[in-house]
Amino acid sequence: MFKKNLGAAVSAKLRSQAGLWLLLFSTGCGLLPSSAQPEPPQRELSDQPVAVRTAQAKTGSLTSALGYTGTTRPVQQVALRAQVAAQVVALSADVGDRIERGTVLAELDSDLLAVGVNEAEAELTARRSEVAEAQVSISDAQAAVAQAQATLDQARIDAERLRRLANQGAVSQQAAEAAELTLANAQQALRSAQAQVEARQQAVAAAVGRVDAQQAVVAQTQEQLAFTDLRSPLTGVVLNRLVDPGDYVQAGAPLLELGDLQTLQVTVQVSELDLGQLSVGQPAQIGLDAFPELALAGRITQISPVADATSRLVPVEVTVENPDRRIGSGLLARVQFTPNRRAQVMVPTSALELADDGQTLFVLQSETAPPTVTARPVTLGQRADDQVEILSGLEPSETYIVQSDQPLTSGQAVRLSILSEQGD
Repeated sequence: MFKKNLGAAVSAKLRSQAGLWLLLFSTGCGLLPSSAQPEPPQRELSDQPVAVRTAQAKTGSLTSALGYTGTTRPVQQVALRAQVAAQVVALSADVGDRIERGTVLAELDSDLLAVGVNEAEAELTARRSEVAEAQVSISDAQAAVAQAQATLDQARIDAERLRRLANQGAVSQQAAEAAELTLANAQQALRSAQAQVEARQQAVAAAVGRVDAQQAVVAQTQEQLAFTDLRSPLTGVVLNRLVDPGDYVQAGAPLLELGDLQTLQVTVQVSELDLGQLSVGQPAQIGLDAFPELALAGRITQISPVADATSRLVPVEVTVENPDRRIGSGLLARVQFTPNRRAQVMVPTSALELADDGQTLFVLQSETAPPTVTARPVTLGQRADDQVEILSGLEPSETYIVQSDQPLTSGQAVRLSILSEQGD
């Protein structure tokens, strides 16, 4: 009870002293005239330049690369096929072997084809004999024409002579008419002989046609015989072997698959949504899981005009050079495209936070001493990863303010930090 009364007494005394000091302060202030009372402190603008960090405007793109996977294969790839039905006698190349254009890679049995060539040539000889016989018969028919012509000429002379004599009464009319009949018969004989010549000439033409046809047969059989040696149509490597010696193959059957690995092609299936960002000739970056240390540069060589009706994917072909032929066919390839989009001036979003409206940049005016800044409105584009596109209002290589230790106004003098970037 004693402690409680003591605490109350101390509190009352302190309140009394505080009231006394307040009364004295109020009284003292009241003794001063109103003109002498102190004014509240005013915040003065500093004339010292504001510390800022600057950066140089650069172009870039916010669009990320488009990535797809495909498989490597030679741009030029062919199948060496049998042109005739025959047995495989020999194969002089295997998978992985390098080959030169024109090299014999496989041999087929040629015995039956050689027999066919001999038969065709024998038939050609017989056809030529027919032509020779027909030409001889033409000569005979032409001789008959000459004989008929001579007979006709003599009969004409006799008929004219006997007609004059008959008119003079030296011979009978019957003798003149008989001579004229002989003339008519001679004319008919001449026409018949001439018709024989024409017939023999047509026979010769027909025989010559049969010779030409048989010559084509001979050429065909000789060509088929030449097909027994299968030669490489390109310089490259053997990608696959499909038969073995001793196998019987039909015409058109593949024996070997060949490819030129000097230039490779990767086909990727691109979404129709990304198709507008690609074009023929556009660069592409290619990586291979088999050779992770390689970074290959390719180029789009073809964009299919037809998309898959179900998946809506479009085949896009990318070509890449492989001069040392180190990269083979059938490898997994990872292809990246940089989209076709015009580069814009890029600035960090922090540069726009220096102005209240978020659409103004402070651009450095380094011609003055000290340097000053100018507030410039800009047109904004896309934003991503703390970066924003400037579509207009700021040109590449111009210097703008990124950070400031105080609020900025247009015309503000500034001093640059050691981290600042400036144009030339």
